[in-house]
Amino acid sequence: MKLKVIKIDGASAGSVELVDEIFGLDPRVDILHRVVRWQRNKAQAGTHKVKTRSETSYSRKKIYRQKGTGGARHGDRNAPIFRKGGVYKGPTPRSHAHDLPKKVRTLGLKHALSAKAKEGALVVLDKATASGKTSELAKQVKQLGWKRALVIDGVEVNGEFAQAARNIEGLDILPTIGANVYDILKRDTLVLTKAGVEALEARLK
Repeated sequence: MKLKVIKIDGASAGSVELVDEIFGLDPRVDILHRVVRWQRNKAQAGTHKVKTRSETSYSRKKIYRQKGTGGARHGDRNAPIFRKGGVYKGPTPRSHAHDLPKKVRTLGLKHALSAKAKEGALVVLDKATASGKTSELAKQVKQLGWKRALVIDGVEVNGEFAQAARNIEGLDILPTIGANVYDILKRDTLVLTKAGVEALEARLK
């Protein structure tokens, strides 16, 4: 698959050949769903907590005698049946993460890249460089028509470009190692630098 390469100002910078094994697959929704679900579950804090009857702040005294009242038998007010009593089998802090084979995760990233290429939402940038000024980069991004874009650079992100992009709404930048299915699918446009393409191909082959 051949794709045009552009500069940050929109000028042409030749073309690049993309590997079909990574960018030319027929996207499978089931694989993308599995990887995104694995990512989001792993990121979930799992800090939800309720108080059980041993943790609520009430007297431990038996509220009335066992027999002779004509009512049900009760112990103390901490029982789950009472208002403000302990919660029975409520949520406790835990990890929501689950296992997913590494091959499936790798395949998911390939399908996410292929999905963007198939949509025509994949852009190859010559270099992600900027003067460090946000206003200048914001103007260039607007001219290119990127509203919700993710830029994936090579092994390291250019410091001046990252500084200029930091306060531009809808523009995010990641190094190749940070490329993931969820962030790719969430954005309208995926921008890969030439260094990013080379690093991704080396990572996914």
